[in-house]
Amino acid sequence: MSFPRVFALAMLFSAGLVHAETHDSIMLGDAKAGEAKTAVCGACHGVDGNSADAMYPKLAGQNESYTVRQLIQFKSGKRMNPIMMPFASTLSEQDMHDVGAFFATKQASPGQTDDAYVERGQELFRAGDSKLGVPACMACHGPSGRGMAGAAYPQLAGQWADYITAKFTEWRSGTTWGDDEHAKIMPDIAKRLSDQDIAALASYVQGLHEVQTAAK
Repeated sequence: MSFPRVFALAMLFSAGLVHAETHDSIMLGDAKAGEAKTAVCGACHGVDGNSADAMYPKLAGQNESYTVRQLIQFKSGKRMNPIMMPFASTLSEQDMHDVGAFFATKQASPGQTDDAYVERGQELFRAGDSKLGVPACMACHGPSGRGMAGAAYPQLAGQWADYITAKFTEWRSGTTWGDDEHAKIMPDIAKRLSDQDIAALASYVQGLHEVQTAAK
């Protein structure tokens, strides 16, 4: 996919940033029903969606539509993962929505950004790099990294830097998650980034989180 195509897609979705981050999730599932259905997920992802091991992604706060989309990809075999595919194969679409709804009600635990990566990470996330042909990450993932529920773009805020780095490495090697427009965007972007840029972005999004204020 050419940079103009990638950039155009990013700009198209950026028009809905405020709406997407104001309305945290478009939910069709039943979070209460999903709680029982996520019991097996807790072994890797944590009972509340905050995994203890950085090789497994945090699911807490992830928008339902993205979670459902990935489970469908696992079940169909379009996204290959030997751990997830057997679990996804047993789920109905309603199960997927219920699981997604449950994790969407949780809050991702805050991470930290390495000071050495703040400047470059922030530049790439908020402005992109026109010389490299890389659009701003926030165009699709939102200014606070909460993602776009309506467009099924994932929350990145608080995600483990190790996990983000691993996914960028896969995309740069040509791995895709399906054959739709979403799947074609990240591999092309990843190929334009150096190891240092990937490390900076991964560290930066790990440290993104919303400040929580105590209720009065």
